[in-house]
Amino acid sequence: MTSSVRFFGIKAMTIGAALSMTAGVAFAGDNTIPTSAIITSLKAPPVTRSLSGDPQALEKKQREITLINKVRNRPTRSLSMDERDQLQSLTIDKPKIDLEINFDYNSAAISRGSISAVQHLGEALTDQQLHGQTFIVSGYTDAVGGDAFNQDLSNRRADTIKKYLVDHYHIAASDLVTVGYGKTHLKDADHPDAGVNRRVQVVNSEAQSTAQQ
Repeated sequence: MTSSVRFFGIKAMTIGAALSMTAGVAFAGDNTIPTSAIITSLKAPPVTRSLSGDPQALEKKQREITLINKVRNRPTRSLSMDERDQLQSLTIDKPKIDLEINFDYNSAAISRGSISAVQHLGEALTDQQLHGQTFIVSGYTDAVGGDAFNQDLSNRRADTIKKYLVDHYHIAASDLVTVGYGKTHLKDADHPDAGVNRRVQVVNSEAQSTAQQ
């Protein structure tokens, strides 16, 4: 086998491994995430007959819908700590994706290099495959700085993403629930100042959008 054949064989295996990533994965390189990968990560699984007939599952689903409707049109900064915790718990078993969207230093302004990442997100959320869902947009910071500063910064960054999606993709504001977590819930607790902690998480709440209610 020639060196060129070996090279292309390795390259093909690398591309195949990258394409096999599934829902809930964090993608590095925020401006290279394809829209299709975001859609795949956020698609809700079909409801099975056994689940639809499970009283506990149905009760849990109703609690989630009640929570989403309670915070649906609320300003991000108005959410209480308990409400933020409830939303965090809700997202554990939902379709989600972490996006490393960069912002200007100590700012809620999206960096120029991350605009395409937000555009891919907008394309995904307006795709027919995700139509009729309500999404939770969560902002996180790294651990550098004080609690209050990072909480406010994460709130504003989540709001910035929402505003961009509403303004540029005409997504109903009520179908994007925003929440900030500051420097809590670090993705890489061993490296609290790592860039992977400065992220935006998008979760399909599996609650209907206001247009479907």
